Amino acid sequence: MEGEGTPPAESLRDEHEQLADLVRKYRYAYYQEDSPTVSDAEFDELYRRLEELEALHPELVTNDSPTQEVGGEVSSAFAAVEHLQRMYSLDDVFSLEELEAWVRKAEASVAKLGDRVPPIAWLTELKIDGLAVNLLYRDGKLVRAATRGDGTTGEDITHNVLTIKEIPRELSGSGYPSEVEIRGEVFIPSKAFAEFNETLVAAGKAPLANPRNAAAGSLRQKDPAETAKRPLSMYVHGIGAREGLEAKSQSGTYELLEQWGLPVSPYLKVLGSFEEVLEFIAHYGTHRHDLQHEIDGIVVKIDDFATQRALGYTSRVPRWAAAYKYPPEEVHTKLLDIAVNVGRTGRVTPFGLMEPVKVAGSTVGMATLHNQDVVKAKGVMIGDIVILRKAGDVIPEIVGPVLALRDKQDPPVREFVMPTECPSCGTPLAPAKESDVDIRCPNAKSCPSQLRERVFHLAGRGAFDIEALGWEAAIALTQPAEPEIPPLTSEAGLFSLTREALADVKIRREKRSKGVGTGEYELVPYFFTKGTAKSPSKPTATTEKLFVELEKAKKQPLWRVLVALSIRHVGPTASRALATAFGSMDAIRSATEEQIAHVDGVGPTIAAALKEWFAVDWHNDIVDSWAAAGVRMEDERDTSMPRTLEGLTVVVTGTLPNFSRDEAKEAIIIRGGKASGSVSKNTSYLVAGESAGTKLDKAEQLGVPVLDEDGFRELLANGPATTDADPEATEAAPEAAAAEAETE
Repeated sequence: MEGEGTPPAESLRDEHEQLADLVRKYRYAYYQEDSPTVSDAEFDELYRRLEELEALHPELVTNDSPTQEVGGEVSSAFAAVEHLQRMYSLDDVFSLEELEAWVRKAEASVAKLGDRVPPIAWLTELKIDGLAVNLLYRDGKLVRAATRGDGTTGEDITHNVLTIKEIPRELSGSGYPSEVEIRGEVFIPSKAFAEFNETLVAAGKAPLANPRNAAAGSLRQKDPAETAKRPLSMYVHGIGAREGLEAKSQSGTYELLEQWGLPVSPYLKVLGSFEEVLEFIAHYGTHRHDLQHEIDGIVVKIDDFATQRALGYTSRVPRWAAAYKYPPEEVHTKLLDIAVNVGRTGRVTPFGLMEPVKVAGSTVGMATLHNQDVVKAKGVMIGDIVILRKAGDVIPEIVGPVLALRDKQDPPVREFVMPTECPSCGTPLAPAKESDVDIRCPNAKSCPSQLRERVFHLAGRGAFDIEALGWEAAIALTQPAEPEIPPLTSEAGLFSLTREALADVKIRREKRSKGVGTGEYELVPYFFTKGTAKSPSKPTATTEKLFVELEKAKKQPLWRVLVALSIRHVGPTASRALATAFGSMDAIRSATEEQIAHVDGVGPTIAAALKEWFAVDWHNDIVDSWAAAGVRMEDERDTSMPRTLEGLTVVVTGTLPNFSRDEAKEAIIIRGGKASGSVSKNTSYLVAGESAGTKLDKAEQLGVPVLDEDGFRELLANGPATTDADPEATEAAPEAAAAEAETE
């Protein structure tokens, strides 16, 4: 068995050489071409294997090994410049156990220093997924900007960096050194990146793959005018060479940098223990997609400069800092095919079928492609190796192809051709309007796929909330393998279902052996058990639960019934507004388009869609059938409830101990207020619970009064006259967390 001190076998030497070559190749594509050919996760795996081999067999390590170099090279396209002080990479760790081992090792090293250094304080900050840049200021004026390059020599990108508005050409205040290097990360904010990609797609151009590559590519534009078109930003996070600056800590330096007018990240903390560091990591692991920019991990540094100097550096990384990396959210996989799905409003959406791959903690085999224009703009072809992204709970998305690998695919890649007929019912496809980019199936009434999607939607938590009616149950009700005529040919019959109607329903299900699919299929009963001569079939527990929940669903408020009808553009917010304004389904049906449009939060687009929907006879049959079955079509109005919030707009964010999000909104609406999902200058109050997040930040910027739950109760009871925003409420809420936007 190979072990430490054992001469490496020839096979290990070959493996080491091949790994080193691969790492160099992939590193060049990443840093110099800004067009990676493998995902970060794949690169990290190769790099770690290289480190493992060299740890077991130190004799394999050479000066030009990738593990001994800072990750980057200098492009010949830009002038090479030498940094006054070397820029290092960071030691990456990929699990909390590895991070703890690194922390304990650092603590042991610091303990040996005795009283020479203070107790450890951990400066903990976000690892921005951008491009490292070094800014050189002389006498307060920016004279040069360069990429990290190989750590010693970088590329001169001064003219491009000058287009970034956050970077001052001249430092503010006083006390800055006569010569100082400022290190930071250039990035594209997440929102700006999404908006920029939308403009590219609208113009028929391929979207940028991800913010990091986009930022790097932007800074390497030959023409600064082109760089200026990109929404670049920057946060500074370190300091290199400096003359006459006597700072004692990294965090103290950040305070100085901010005083000099440099952009410092708001997402950092100085912490006293490893347990607090773990809490920081867990918090931003949950809320990483609520931030201004993309992150791929957390950087942990010893804050004190004297301790940093005492611990020093290896040939590549500082011994006083490490980067914990979150599980990858972007991977590469093969696009096997592109199929289409028909949605509840008839929209035909292409989606990719891929070789299953693990990303963001789950295995993914399908991802949306939105519409045929997006497929074309992204430039993906069937058979491509594609970049797949899954951010947390967000639906997986195909970002684009890895073009460098396209010509190597076998069989050759081929273009996707949008079908001209509905794959579910055979009806010719067409845009609903000439201006629509989406292709739709116009056979809304009898298209099986549309019916299935509508039934699944109406059972959702935002509508009737029928837990026993999930995706597979929706298929069994609308598209069973047997009988030929399904139990539901329209959602009108949902509340009239009987157990007898479900007795013979069978679905097609893959046979499994020891938990693994066999590739063979069989027809199995869905709603009833499989009967025998001695034991006749009977409803399953899930079937019985379905009928119980159908009865409960009949008592849901009017706004949920409106959501359940799958009227285009009419989501929860508009439904609440309509239910509050009219009070009953009959009143909504009989209202004019103008009356509906004047409801606060509705407008002409929703009004037109609503009247158009009710102009269809079979749509009205759904409402009438539900009403006849006992579904509530009118809200009970409590006329005694005081209208304390008349004319006020209230936003609720975070978690309140005694109100669910829906309960808080209902409480606002029935008192005459508007429950909004976003903070603006028109917001009257923000109610901030635990994990309040970016809405709280925006409210503070705009001067919007902030209430805790007690203040909210006071507002509901007595209105604004006696309510004062609690100045401590903003301090009690965490700095950053989930900003929940309601989607229609």
